[in-house]
Amino acid sequence: MLDAKGFKRPTYAEIFAEMEAEAKARFGENVNTSERSFLGILLRLFAWFLSKVWQTAENTYYSGYVNTAEGVQLDRLGPYVGIQRKLATWATGTIQLTGTPGHTEPAGFRVETPAGVVFETVEDITLDENGVGTGEIRALEPGTSGNVAAGTITVITNPNANITSCTNPTPTSGGQNKETDQEFRERFALSVSGGGAATIDSIRSALLRTPGVRAAVVIENNTMTTDAAGRPPKSFEAYVLGGRPEDIGQAILNTKAAGIESYGSESVVVYDISGNPHTIRFSYAEEVPIYIRVTVWKNTSYPADGDTQIKSAIVRYIGGEDSDGQMYVGLNMGDDVIHSRIVASVYKVAGIEDAKVELSTDGATWTQANISIEPHKVAQTSHTIISVVHAA
Repeated sequence: MLDAKGFKRPTYAEIFAEMEAEAKARFGENVNTSERSFLGILLRLFAWFLSKVWQTAENTYYSGYVNTAEGVQLDRLGPYVGIQRKLATWATGTIQLTGTPGHTEPAGFRVETPAGVVFETVEDITLDENGVGTGEIRALEPGTSGNVAAGTITVITNPNANITSCTNPTPTSGGQNKETDQEFRERFALSVSGGGAATIDSIRSALLRTPGVRAAVVIENNTMTTDAAGRPPKSFEAYVLGGRPEDIGQAILNTKAAGIESYGSESVVVYDISGNPHTIRFSYAEEVPIYIRVTVWKNTSYPADGDTQIKSAIVRYIGGEDSDGQMYVGLNMGDDVIHSRIVASVYKVAGIEDAKVELSTDGATWTQANISIEPHKVAQTSHTIISVVHAA
């Protein structure tokens, strides 16, 4: 039922009890409603189907609220605050081919990493007189698995007599998994707080709605003098983690106040609705790598994949890449890494009697204290820089 306290769905047992009471009120206390009687079977059948109807009514009720809606129902709430769920995107990058001088390799040539992450060229590549040519590639499958380090795409999927070797001189980037319900809810809340335009919150909100952007912060200089960071008078600087320069620049142009200068180490030319060019500046956030060393004293309840669970729990808190390739947003830009919260994450894994957590930003100097992060930086970790040691 629905009242001032909210929606309460009656259970199958409650529905049957109410129907049984009504049957006895109409036909007498001695009416047979046992499991084998005709009336008892009929009442139970109707109660079961009615419980399914009530379950649907409950799901419908909760689908209207962002904190309880799921899947497509959650997607349909996004337009109310001007956002959509971020879908999976394909990683892109540059490939360098070596082979017969003057040979032109048509688009669609496939290369991959030793781990089997396949990429495909999106343009024809012509080798120069030295037998070297470069071109753009895109991952065959969307998601973060396509974000690979430089020099790791070294396998030619289909051998070609005119192509002898391949490599990627720079890392591939831009691959993103489909946004989870929880990530979408968090961005929904940020978008609500940053409505409108020409404010710091609205610029940050617009940046967080930009594909590929995982974190953002905007710092303004509202004085008449250049500040300590070099920002000119009456300007602002947007620090962004992830995203394409063109998309970031357009988001800033669409949201910033007219006549207010944008500042940063990156610049991109974008156009307004009249086709006039504007140079927009911003800065990519500096990632602070967080190395974690966890020593655990375990008992017999410790699961076989306990080490993986510990790493995953830490990655979800700080942010970064998990062992399954999933990227987690984690901490916001400028958020300190709190040692006790990592300890709490570790203890969520069953079978741990005691644990010691050590943190480092360089993998050499370790501490059991919090790590301070500057406003324009963001803490990030990865399953590859988290070690779990079992104490004797």
